Amino acid sequence: MARIKKTTAALIYDFDGTLSPGNMQEYGFIQAAGLDSREFWDKNTKMKENQDASEILCYMKLMVDEARHKGLELSKKSLKQYGKDVELFVGVKDWFKLIKDYGETKGVKIEHYINSSGLKEIIEGTSIAREFKRIYACSFYYSPEGAAQWPAVAVDFTAKTQFLFMINKGIEYVKDNKKVNEFKPDVERPIPFKNMIYFGDGETDVPCMKLVKQQGGRSIAVYNPNIRKKKAAAEKLIAENRVNFVCPADYSENSEMYKVVTTIIDKIKSDFEFKQLLLSHEKKGKKK
Repeated sequence: MARIKKTTAALIYDFDGTLSPGNMQEYGFIQAAGLDSREFWDKNTKMKENQDASEILCYMKLMVDEARHKGLELSKKSLKQYGKDVELFVGVKDWFKLIKDYGETKGVKIEHYINSSGLKEIIEGTSIAREFKRIYACSFYYSPEGAAQWPAVAVDFTAKTQFLFMINKGIEYVKDNKKVNEFKPDVERPIPFKNMIYFGDGETDVPCMKLVKQQGGRSIAVYNPNIRKKKAAAEKLIAENRVNFVCPADYSENSEMYKVVTTIIDKIKSDFEFKQLLLSHEKKGKKK
């Protein structure tokens, strides 16, 4: 059997606060509902506390309620339209090709994924949607007429970890959730955890960042360089040994983020080549 010459690395991103400086609902929907951001999120917090409910399910219900109350269309089409106005951090639009091209020079195939508590349909409307192999995020159940009626997928901080195992095992669809818990030998898993790089900024990312780090991958705490408390929160994560690196949200070439990620890719490549070398020598011993 010919020796495998290329390995695959998965770069997995949260969205709000990681690739975008704000919450995606703040780029059109909240304004269309006649609210400001603080009012919307205050309503969400009160709903969560009064009902002892999931914050994620509450914001999805709140969107449905506000849309009905204000006579707004809430559909895949309208949500994708809001996605066109989502602001991105510096360098994000060119980042994905930049890193794929770098990986190609090193013989490492790069795959990009989203793992977000935001809305899949809004992300699908952004200019960068085509860059991702899969977008794992919250989604609505839609009526035959296309109107959002009920949460179909709600992604909180613990649910996010299941998508890491889906990537690890090569499972693409949420509906195949039973496969996540089925046994699959490590050698048959397309992307080992040590080949994962996780990008996150907040509390909903902590379980994923910690899990990837514990399994030999690398986690990067991303922060908005214009907000001091965001930097402090990111530095707290590395002080608590939950992440490997802390970087400002600048994705341009030669930024700190770029240098960290390309160095990790170099390490993934060298580890892969070392493993292949060991395997080739083990085969020599078996021939005797």
